[in-house]
Amino acid sequence: MRSLLFQIAYWITSLFFALTAAPLILIPSRKPVMLWILAYTRTMQFWMRWIGGVKVRVIGKERLPEGPCIIAAKHQSWGDGIVMFSQFYDLAFVTGDHLEKFPLIGGILKKMGAIVVDNCGGAYARAQLVDEELKKAQAHGRRILIYPEGHLAPVGERYRYKRGVFHMYSAYGCPAVPVATNLGRRWPQQAWRLIPGEAVIEFLDPIPPGLDKEIFMARLEETIERRSLELIGLEAPDVLHPPLPDPRPAKRDGESGRDMLGARRP
Repeated sequence: MRSLLFQIAYWITSLFFALTAAPLILIPSRKPVMLWILAYTRTMQFWMRWIGGVKVRVIGKERLPEGPCIIAAKHQSWGDGIVMFSQFYDLAFVTGDHLEKFPLIGGILKKMGAIVVDNCGGAYARAQLVDEELKKAQAHGRRILIYPEGHLAPVGERYRYKRGVFHMYSAYGCPAVPVATNLGRRWPQQAWRLIPGEAVIEFLDPIPPGLDKEIFMARLEETIERRSLELIGLEAPDVLHPPLPDPRPAKRDGESGRDMLGARRP
């Protein structure tokens, strides 16, 4: 019953905030929309706690560096983004262009300054677009959220981390902050049922800029995966188990499918 009530509250709240955000798109400043998103995600987190019974504890924010950085997070739950956006006023993020097919959502994403990646434009075109958007974000000192796996992973499992996170880390020239979580224990992937209890999202020690690709990717994945396993109560093995096969393999360049940043079309 709690999960059903939460789903009702979720969709009513989402519809209300989406419709009332429409006039804010017309305002030149990004600030009103970002404040509205902050209010929306905090309202949703309130429903998670008091209807769904899921109390989320966010720790380690003091580890975040001042100024722009890449926030590279584990993705286990539909609630991950809700919690992350409830913690920041002006957070940029990476998404695929499939969300733009919804008229109102596309306008909100544009106003938020989201890095929307064209999945059909080819690798070179995507890289150019990302670099342009990174320059805009850096000019405003924004933090950028990315989920390196590109998929919602089952609890205790992982997908291979996509190289796009290194492209952003290298092009942005800023620290990357790994984020571990066990929220999937309480709200698994896109499940409608919530499991009451406490969940943790933890910001870990930043990875300094300037590392080469192999070192950076290995360090990022090891850091996030080992801590996430610890948070769900599992002992991390000496060598991480192989990643799950990609549920939607990349297609040839120029076709729809996964983009360089892990975003994907529906």
